[in-house]
Amino acid sequence: MKKKKRIVIALGGNALGNALSEQMDAVKTTSKAIVDLIEEDCEVIVVHGNGPQVGMIQNATSALKREDSTQPNIPLSVCVAMSQAYIGYDLQNALREELLDRGLCNTPVATMITQVLVDDKDPAFQSPSKPIGKFFSKSEADELEKSYGYTMQEDAGRGYRRVVASPKPTEIVELETIRSLVDSGEIVIACGGGGIPVTKSENHLSGVGAVIDKDFASELLAENLDADFFIILTAVEKVAINFGKPEEKWLDNLSTDEARQYIDEKHFAPGSMLPKVEAAIKFAESKPGRVSLITLLEKAKDGILGNTGTRIEM
Repeated sequence: MKKKKRIVIALGGNALGNALSEQMDAVKTTSKAIVDLIEEDCEVIVVHGNGPQVGMIQNATSALKREDSTQPNIPLSVCVAMSQAYIGYDLQNALREELLDRGLCNTPVATMITQVLVDDKDPAFQSPSKPIGKFFSKSEADELEKSYGYTMQEDAGRGYRRVVASPKPTEIVELETIRSLVDSGEIVIACGGGGIPVTKSENHLSGVGAVIDKDFASELLAENLDADFFIILTAVEKVAINFGKPEEKWLDNLSTDEARQYIDEKHFAPGSMLPKVEAAIKFAESKPGRVSLITLLEKAKDGILGNTGTRIEM
């Protein structure tokens, strides 16, 4: 019996929209692209971002706190957990509907609320840089720093935002549960938003006020599940060098050495394409035969078939 290709997909923000109403529509399109891969006889594990969603949750809980000072201040780690649950709820229902519409009645879907271990000595904790949530005035920012110990930073003249650390993931706590679900034939949605960041002291896990880059968390999951493909679905069909310039060039195939050279030449923007290419390199180098692919959501099937996207291999 032919072995199925095992694929971990990292969904970019464009796959979910920026608000509840947008998300309901977006997950339908997203589900069609994922089920296309199921029809190509692939095992699929889905990881999604949560930037707009976790910001919305934090804004709502902050507004409640301002209205009623007796309400607790909800930790960021709890906001990430909330976002995993409600995004998973919409996404798994859209996937179920799409599967049933195509007559695929024996493919269950599950969302795993996932904790991801980070190192409390990660240098990222010393220089928080990831903005989250709404903009505040200087006086409001000062009050938040005083009351909650937040790090607030001016953002391009638009006001002040909370910035948090973005440490690297070291271990996926629920990995064996995810593996069991995948091995039993389920489509699994896991590590949403990069996972709930936790640190460990003996047997105790504690949530921390940080966000983990979903591309690095997805890559770690792909390695741990011995995936064949790691697909990063983003807003462009292929990776480009000299992006937006007259000499712009779209790339079809890259060796990991070539990709590193382009990183050294600073072709990829930090916080945008750079972490995607870095994660793609790490997966491709983790074991012979592994392939990373960066492409558009709606081109995922064509990318797997080798017809489009940027493939990165050793």
